[in-house]
Amino acid sequence: MVFGIISAAVHIVLGALLGQLAGGVVGLLVGAVVGLLVGAPFGWAVASAGTYGADPKGIFLFVVDHTWSLLNTVVGALYLALHLVFGHQLDRVVSQASGRVNVVEGVSPRYATTIGTVCAGSSPGIQRHEDVHILQARLLGPLYLPLVVLNYVLFTIAPVWLLWHDHSNAPINRFTRYFEIGVYPHVWNEAIAYRIQGTPPR
Repeated sequence: MVFGIISAAVHIVLGALLGQLAGGVVGLLVGAVVGLLVGAPFGWAVASAGTYGADPKGIFLFVVDHTWSLLNTVVGALYLALHLVFGHQLDRVVSQASGRVNVVEGVSPRYATTIGTVCAGSSPGIQRHEDVHILQARLLGPLYLPLVVLNYVLFTIAPVWLLWHDHSNAPINRFTRYFEIGVYPHVWNEAIAYRIQGTPPR
């Protein structure tokens, strides 16, 4: 419960500070409300699922996620809020003391998606892969999401990955495969995660 309250408070304070910088007192109030709308569902999920254990590891992960990796946590909280709006359910059993919030339903039935500490649509067969993304975000902090986006943009407009792509087993023979079989599995964060667990789409 304490972790959930603190998490929601961090989101509200961050929203208020950013709002004040952007628009004075009115901005502060708007930012605080936005922080509440994003942070309250995330705080509820953290408390409800017991995401962080009360042991030193759980405390350490909570602190990292709400300081150095706060940008990833905030974007993940927004991602979680959207899942909840669409009626998706928390997986409390899998989330318990795991350092992440698991959502049963994913964005796509074919893929799990992890943003910050929120993992949607995962299964035991791919959870280690998704946990790699959470570790990447914790290690790189505010650099993680910009580096991921930059790599997607670069590999979309300058497909250097074609030089090492397995053309015989995973041919790029239509537009959708360019992204699904080409760009996606070759960006740095996915390439590393697939080395740990999983098989890239073919």
